[in-house]
Parts: sequence; C-alpha cells; structure tokens
Amino acid sequence: MSRATLLATFLMMTTATFSQAHAETMNGALAKAYAGNPTLNVQRASLRATDENVPQALAGYRPTVNASASASVARTQTRYPGSRATETLYPSSFGIQIDQNIFDGNRTRSSVRAAEAQVLGGREQLRNTEQTVLLDGAVAYMNVLRDTAVLNLQRNNVEVLVEQLRQTEDRFGVGEVTRTDVAQAEASLANSRADETVAEANLRTSIATYNQMIGETPRKLGPGTSAERHLPKTLEDAIRVGLAEHPAIIAALHGVDVAEFQVKVVESELYPQLGVSAGVTREFDSSYTRDRVVTSGVVQAQLRVPIYEGGLVYSKTRAAKEQAGQQRLQVDVTRDQVQQAVVSAWANLEASKQRISAAQSAVKANEIALAGTREEAKVGQRTTLDVLNAQQVLLSSRVSLVTAQRDRIVASYEVLQAIGRLSAEMLSLKVARYDASTHFDQVKGKWVGTSTPDGR
Repeated sequence: MSRATLLATFLMMTTATFSQAHAETMNGALAKAYAGNPTLNVQRASLRATDENVPQALAGYRPTVNASASASVARTQTRYPGSRATETLYPSSFGIQIDQNIFDGNRTRSSVRAAEAQVLGGREQLRNTEQTVLLDGAVAYMNVLRDTAVLNLQRNNVEVLVEQLRQTEDRFGVGEVTRTDVAQAEASLANSRADETVAEANLRTSIATYNQMIGETPRKLGPGTSAERHLPKTLEDAIRVGLAEHPAIIAALHGVDVAEFQVKVVESELYPQLGVSAGVTREFDSSYTRDRVVTSGVVQAQLRVPIYEGGLVYSKTRAAKEQAGQQRLQVDVTRDQVQQAVVSAWANLEASKQRISAAQSAVKANEIALAGTREEAKVGQRTTLDVLNAQQVLLSSRVSLVTAQRDRIVASYEVLQAIGRLSAEMLSLKVARYDASTHFDQVKGKWVGTSTPDGR
C-alpha cells in the first residue's frame, strides 16, 4: 500500500505503543464518557438537588406540627405570725400544636410553579452539559488519532533522512558532493528529530486529555466516525433546528418562567394571609400540690392584612420585574450565540472538506516532485538541499492532510452540538440512558425522610 493510501485512511492507523487489544470504537469511547465523565456526573447531582426545590415549595400547602414539654420545680414559703409554711410544687406540661395555611396570597402556588420551571431548566442545562462532554470526548478521540499519525509521519521522516544522510556521506566520500551537502543533510535530520520530539509530546498531551474525558487510557483506537449523516442538509435548516431545539435556548426560556413566577411570589407579601391553628396542652401541679390535671385546647383562625411595610415589598416587586425583563433579554442573547455557533461550525465543516481535497492533491503532486528531484539529483541537476526541501514539503502536505481529516470529523460533531442534537440517543450509543425524571418522581411527593433515593 502506498503512503498516500495510508494517509487517506489514517483514521484506521494505530500506534505501536498501544496494546493490541480489541479496537476501541469512537462510539464506545463516547459511551464511556457519557456513563462516567466527572463533569457530567457533577451536573446530574446538581439537577437532583434542584429537584428538591419542588417538595420544599409544596411544604407551604402542608401543616406544621410542633410538640412541646416542660418540667420545673417551684418552692413557695409563706410566713404567718408565729409560723411559716413551705410548699414545693413540680409543675409540668406537654402539648401539641398544628398550624395550617389556608391562603397566603398564592405564594405557595407560585413558588411550586417556579420550582418546577427550575427543574425543567436544569434538565436542559444537563442536556447542554452532555453535549459538551460528548463533543470534548470526540475531540479527544480524534486528537489521539491525529497525533499518532503525525508521530508516525515524523518517525518515518527521520528514517528517510537518516538514509539520506548516509547516501550523502557516501557520495561525499567519492567526491560527488561537497561537505556543504553533508552539513545540510545533518541539519535537516536534527530538525526532524526535534519535530519528532514535539510530536511525541503532543501525543502524550492528547492521551492525558483522552484519559480525563473518557476515563481510561487509549489503547488500539478504531477509525473516527463522522456525524455528518445526522446533520440537516443546508445551513438554513441547521439554523432553524438550532433555534428550535438547542438546550441553552430552552433553558433560558425556563429561566424567564422562573423569574415571572418569582414576581408573583414577592407580590404575595402584599395580600392577606389566612391560617388556622389548633393545640392541646396538659398541665400538672400548676397551682397546688397534687393539683388535678388541667387539659386545655384551642382552635383559632388568624387573618393578617398588610397595610404598609415601609415600601420594602413594593421595591422588591419592581426589582423582580426588572430581573424578569433581564431574563427575557438573555433569551435573545442566547439565540444569537446559538446562531453564530451554527454558522461558524458549518463553515468549519465546509472548509475542512475543501482542505482535504486540496491536501490530497498536494500530497500526490509532492510525491511526484520528490521522486523527480531525487532522480535529477543523481545526475547532478539538483542539489542535496533541493531533495531535502522536497522531502520537507511532502511531509508538511501529509501532516496537513492528516489534520484536515481530523478537522472534518470534529467539525461534524461541532455542528451537531451547535444545533442541539449531540446526544447519546442521536449517536445510538450503547449505554444506559440517564433519565432525569426518575429522581424527580421519587422525591416530589415525599413528606418525610432524610435518605436520598439511592440510600444515602
């Protein structure tokens, strides 16, 4: 197989430094990132905490129950003419009280709806984080393949230049070339070895990033998989999908809902508050030694009508309305950001396709040029420097081809992320899907208990 063919299929190349285990596929690596990436797990835990806002808000509908108890010692001494009397009492009591909200100006209702909007927005933020993690995983995967291929090219170039130096020294020995030609070959070899060292460092960095994103060291990696089959046909369609489906926009819209319900929560402080309470108390030895047990109960309704509170609530209401307006403006900002990201990613994808075509042509032409330069050098029509320059130009074009092929696949995932469709479902990853509604359904109706659904 020719070097050009090897380069055209570089994504199937594997580094000799990796073990010869079963090849890891790109979808397999992304599935591991989806299942165990720390950043993604942090966001999932954050959403579970946000779920608890709903039962906290629902507590406003529920009664509060408090029990109380007391015990004391009371000593009384009474003086009479010629005598005195001492009495020791041990008064104690216990009781229970129940308070129930009847009407709180719709504060609880608005708080519940705001909490539900927060949960929905949190789910979209989680979906956005999933997109980011999957994109970072795809980039890490392709960077390892690219840097492996570049390192192989650099190593091959060193081998070629070592042979070039040997031939130049042999020709110098028989007087066909000058010492200058030998020095030029030595310098070119030294530069190539330095480039090989840089390529090794780049590969080590890419492996470390892969380990961070995927959760394990890359072994034998299979070819990269483009996401172009999942993309809309035109840029206009991509923009339309992005504006309709991107989780950042949907999360911003839920943020508007939260802010508007918060206005109602603040306004509720201006409305009347009605509640009822009931209590039962039992007292012992409250007045006399061996006093009879006194049991008392009370049921009362409480109405509170705010008249004027110094203007505090009015100011808080105005501030909440401004914050709601800010959230509406943020939706427009997010839409503009999404549209810009779609256009930019689409342009990068189209440009990478053109670069691949140009790089393939350049590699083919430079291979012919190098072969011709070597033949001409044998008959004295070209210098050693000409051969070395042609070799370097060919290497650069091969590296450019490798980079362009990597960029095309990465750009396809960037477009998919920009339109909001980069997900485990879209990529058909073989991994258990995280269902955010499961935890929500487990906690939203809980009245008591401090243990989380997973037993903590």
